[in-house]
Amino acid sequence: MMMKPVNPWIPKSFIALQHYNVSTFLQDLISGITVGLVALPLAMAFAISSGMSPQAGIYCAIVTGFLVSLLGGSKVQIGGPTGAFVVVVSGIIAKHGIDGLFMCTMMAGVLLVLLGVTGLGTAVKYIPRPVVVGFTNGIAVLIASTQIKDFFGLQVEKVPSEFFAKIEVLLSHGSTLSYETLGLSLCSLLAIILVVKYVKRIPGYIVALISGTLYVTLTHSAVATVGTKFGGIPSGLPSIAIPQFQIHMISGLLLPAVTVAMLGAIESLMSAVVADRMSGDRHNPNVELVAQGIANIASPLFGGLPATGAIARTATNIRSGAKTPVSGMIHSITLLLIILFAAPLVKNVPLASLAAILFVVSYNMGEWSEIPEILKSPRADRVVWIVTFGLTVFADLTVAVTVGMILAALLYIEKVTSTTTVSEVTPEYVDDGRVHILQDKPIPTFVSLYRIHGPFLFGATDKLTDLISDISTMKPVVLLRLRNMTAIDATGIQAIEEFAKKVHGSGRALVLCGASGQPLRAIQKADFESVLGKENICLNISSAIERAEVLFEELSTIEIGDESKK
Repeated sequence: MMMKPVNPWIPKSFIALQHYNVSTFLQDLISGITVGLVALPLAMAFAISSGMSPQAGIYCAIVTGFLVSLLGGSKVQIGGPTGAFVVVVSGIIAKHGIDGLFMCTMMAGVLLVLLGVTGLGTAVKYIPRPVVVGFTNGIAVLIASTQIKDFFGLQVEKVPSEFFAKIEVLLSHGSTLSYETLGLSLCSLLAIILVVKYVKRIPGYIVALISGTLYVTLTHSAVATVGTKFGGIPSGLPSIAIPQFQIHMISGLLLPAVTVAMLGAIESLMSAVVADRMSGDRHNPNVELVAQGIANIASPLFGGLPATGAIARTATNIRSGAKTPVSGMIHSITLLLIILFAAPLVKNVPLASLAAILFVVSYNMGEWSEIPEILKSPRADRVVWIVTFGLTVFADLTVAVTVGMILAALLYIEKVTSTTTVSEVTPEYVDDGRVHILQDKPIPTFVSLYRIHGPFLFGATDKLTDLISDISTMKPVVLLRLRNMTAIDATGIQAIEEFAKKVHGSGRALVLCGASGQPLRAIQKADFESVLGKENICLNISSAIERAEVLFEELSTIEIGDESKK
């Protein structure tokens, strides 16, 4: 009996609800409420640091969170405002005003829908890892810099948006520091760190929010709060209002809209990939981008910010036991109930606690652990990372991404052309190649042999990632032949490292063989020996097969030992 193929455009929520039950609902209910409480301080903090009122962040989380879960291509993705947009949003507001932001967000939403509908959702993979890490590092630094004023309680009327000018103004007002505000900020920061480290079941952001609010409520402290700065948060449902479109602003907003759309696409698909690894699911990138686009078109109608997939909230959702997109919808309903019935309590939330939360967010989103790996990468990747990071912090995010992509494309061309050679075939060349040919070497039955042919650069790495879905069919020892791999970059190196971790995690062994020239130098510099072991990086297929036989014997011994213990 033939199975009916699943429509590739059906959202994951529609598929999940076909076999929904009470037990699954209870798990989704608990995780949804948990993520809703975590999203509350984050949504307010992102809105405030973007130059908007705190309710703009909450409205965004409610509307976009529900739509992304209802229409998206990931089972457990949580949509909402994120730190990636803070710098872009504040820049758009400063130049084009609130109406300009709403126009830009809706334009970006249309672009995201077009990316998804045309099947270009997978095109995001062509953004090299150094560019992503560079502007992620830069955004993290910029977000942290926007929180210095509230963290230290400095009395500054207006903080410039430019990085150097901002730091200069903040330093010049250092004498206005509030020790009470600083103490509350440090306590909030310490609470988050300790809770995350020792009480993993309780989100640290919630503890910081509640404890800070209780302090202000019980002591009647004079520290700045959501109430003193914004007058609190209005109760009731957000009103729907169509933004005023001004034709003359479209040309000026086109590039920012592309930036918002690209940031939204990159972060949402990165978050979906993280969710896949944690949940064992596989997202649909094009359906996900369509949902993200619809959510961003809807958000400005309620006065909300741009939105994308939120990695931290998605991870919290999974750890809390989420099973289906219903959890994301419950997260939105939780925030809506807070707005309807608990809005007056929010007025005592101290800005110092929100600043501490954003310090932690900026640190977590910075992907600082990637920097040592980038520094081990080929020189071209290091240059791309440094330029992207520098332009993000000291110039403009749009410029940083544009220049980073152009530079990466030029270096891509350089890498491909530099691997093309014309040389004489000599007897020595023929003799050297004998240990690499496969035709006269029997492959053991316990070995799965794969090869990479051509340049293994950003945009091509998904071909190796796709193998992971078939890992259960692989033999005990996996050989990855790199004889015909002509070039590799930081993205390619990371892909092989991820593949190695997955193979090892499945109880199998991995051997690399045959790398030469630039790929061999890059692998050696990346310290692959610490990942695989020196003996598992072989010069040719002959030595790789010999090593595979040793590994198979070791694996068999381990299995026999495990059986004897049972």
